[in-house]
Amino acid sequence: MGRQDQAQVKQRWDPHAHLRKNKKEEDHFSEFEIIPAEDNYQNPPTGNDQQQHAEWFEEQLEDDLKWSFALNGVLHAATSEFQDIVLLDTKRFGKALVIDGKLQSAERDEFIYHECLVHPALLLHDNPKTIFIMGGGEGSTARESLKHKDVEKVIMCDIDRMVVDFCREHLTENQEAFHDDKLHIVFNDAKDELEKTEEKFDVIVGDLPDPIEGGPCNDLYTKPFYEQVIKPHLKDNGIFVTQAGLAGILSHKDIFTSIYNTIKHVFKYVIAYTAHVPSYADSCGWVLASDEPLKLDVEQLNSRIQERIRGDLLYLDGASIVSSTVVNKMICTSLLKETQVLTGENVRFVYGHGLAKNSEE
Repeated sequence: MGRQDQAQVKQRWDPHAHLRKNKKEEDHFSEFEIIPAEDNYQNPPTGNDQQQHAEWFEEQLEDDLKWSFALNGVLHAATSEFQDIVLLDTKRFGKALVIDGKLQSAERDEFIYHECLVHPALLLHDNPKTIFIMGGGEGSTARESLKHKDVEKVIMCDIDRMVVDFCREHLTENQEAFHDDKLHIVFNDAKDELEKTEEKFDVIVGDLPDPIEGGPCNDLYTKPFYEQVIKPHLKDNGIFVTQAGLAGILSHKDIFTSIYNTIKHVFKYVIAYTAHVPSYADSCGWVLASDEPLKLDVEQLNSRIQERIRGDLLYLDGASIVSSTVVNKMICTSLLKETQVLTGENVRFVYGHGLAKNSEE
């Protein structure tokens, strides 16, 4: 999922010290801290406060903004060729997957993000059988896709084998999906994998990190990619959906509006929608597109949920899918007025930078 970033670890209480090999590698880590509780109070806590808040995870969201979680502890940590992977046990949000210092998903509310990413596209499609997921290494996007009874094949293409193996081992809620015969896992760059196949899909899902300076996925948010790679690999009635970054009052102009406008220049019918995700401290945005008309009908969506999906959805029903496409006046105005089309030469970034920038320094 989105919101990745690389920078450096501040060495106070550091669960990754045993993973470091040299100073250059150290600089690849993201800017975050696990902070002892006494550093968060003018006066050190006593009694219950001290027991309840032993450490904090702190994420740098912007130059002037941080977001903190009280922890029970660090469950697992690893470092791959591409990124730093940590599984935290947070008091508020349960298990939380952190990649390169940026929260990717949290146990207690990840269903909001993943239901919104997957189900509107699959429910708006008349009969989705084949799904291609770009990214999605934690397995949650595959899990939601496989809830659809008639889906026959889900390809999850992630560049980082270690992330997939890490999540397959430690995220118990996705283990059933990882063992489903319908799921085919491919370790490759999504662009390269799509370019080398002649197969076309009913739905293509973009569950990729946000575009960041020096990041690995920036080209996968551009008009040439949507036009030359995504569109040719969709069937005639196919649907494309992608996560599109944060979409709150103060964050929607970062990348949400430009991704929406870029996709509008490629597909005939485009829908932007949003939902608040508590662990992100903001709203998330998604963009869904097709060259066939997209019918937002509450009764039809509810009927398809009942007919097609195993079990219950926790967040979405027909009415909430339709209502998620109604954004407030400020964001609606920004979407209508956006002029930037992302081409690869004029990408818009979120806060932070990636390994490519570090390696050049």
